[in-house]
Amino acid sequence: MTVLAVIPARGGSKGVPAKNLAQVGGVPLVVRAVRACRAARQVTDVVVSTDDAAIADAARAAGAEVVLRPAAIAGDTATSEAAVLHAMDAYGAMRGAAHRTDVVLLVQCTSPFITPGDLDGVVSAVTEGGADSALTVAPTHGFIWRSESDGFGVNHDKSNRPRRQDRPQEFLETGAAYAMRAEGFREAGHRFFGRTELVSTDPERVLEIDDPHDLERARALAPLLDTPSLPGRADIDAVVLDFDGTQTDDRVLVDSEGRETVAVHRGDGLGIAALRRAGLELLILSTEQNPVVAARARKLRVPVLHGIDRKDLALKQWCDEHGVTPDRVLYVGNDVNDLPCFALAGWPVAVASAHDAVRAAARAVTTTPGGAGAIREIATWLLGPGLDVNTPATPHGTTADTSES
Repeated sequence: MTVLAVIPARGGSKGVPAKNLAQVGGVPLVVRAVRACRAARQVTDVVVSTDDAAIADAARAAGAEVVLRPAAIAGDTATSEAAVLHAMDAYGAMRGAAHRTDVVLLVQCTSPFITPGDLDGVVSAVTEGGADSALTVAPTHGFIWRSESDGFGVNHDKSNRPRRQDRPQEFLETGAAYAMRAEGFREAGHRFFGRTELVSTDPERVLEIDDPHDLERARALAPLLDTPSLPGRADIDAVVLDFDGTQTDDRVLVDSEGRETVAVHRGDGLGIAALRRAGLELLILSTEQNPVVAARARKLRVPVLHGIDRKDLALKQWCDEHGVTPDRVLYVGNDVNDLPCFALAGWPVAVASAHDAVRAAARAVTTTPGGAGAIREIATWLLGPGLDVNTPATPHGTTADTSES
């Protein structure tokens, strides 16, 4: 059975500019939605419908197929149903005449805390529960009012307010996910047809991002609601490191001749050597045009790009040249000039001493400050506490070692 998840993600948004690329928990909203779909057991195919090149790039990097939406259904008045129907047709054409979609799943990336379990729940209601359509809801006991001349109780008689336990259970539509039998959806042209089943989700995770305040709430909630996770070796193909404040404590000592020196941590050198032996692509990327950056890179035997104004452009070009998918890059930074690279990398990581905005945008944060062994800590995430490397051969013919070098 084919279950096609369609994620509508327009480029335009009046409430929050570039909303679908806005980061929550260090991950763009559209990427969060793609990852939830790919992790759902019931979903077989994932498509992002967009009119925006940057959203398309982010979706592909996260593992989704992309359907480019025509302008006629990409404006403010376009319905989600129109986008889903177009995506079904376009994806079917991509897959060939033999392709058949049995169930279509509409997933809104403006609900950042949707879980794979939520998606499996609405799909199962259709595939196993006999429903024609299903949606995620959250239980609510709130009294709803309408602003009229004398105030109107929508779900209650204001002259007789029963106790919570005496009222029928009501549910709030979360706006996150809807599952429909594909053919029934085509015939009805809307998402609520036939027998519709309500699938309860955790009310604490219900949040739709419509304006900047919603986005700030989501960012504040992400550390509490996101399942803590750290990358492993299987998740990463490349590690890109900022220098100042990441491999150093961000202090610079200047002598009377104007010469600058910094302090680095030997444990970081040990970790970088282990990452190099593990076959990972490595790069030091810095805005500073400073001999100390180049000298440290030579010592570590790591390529370096420094004196870079647009680090994000340099990172993208480097990924293209080395055949590295940005979604499999772990980028380590500490200050606001690293944020554009955070938006590109699949694993943006902040050191413990990073600026608050950088920590908020990171997907993971070290417990160790920059210059005090933070890179060594990251190496243990990927290789284990002993920095064990299953493949001892070192790339480019260099000699394997356990020293900092």
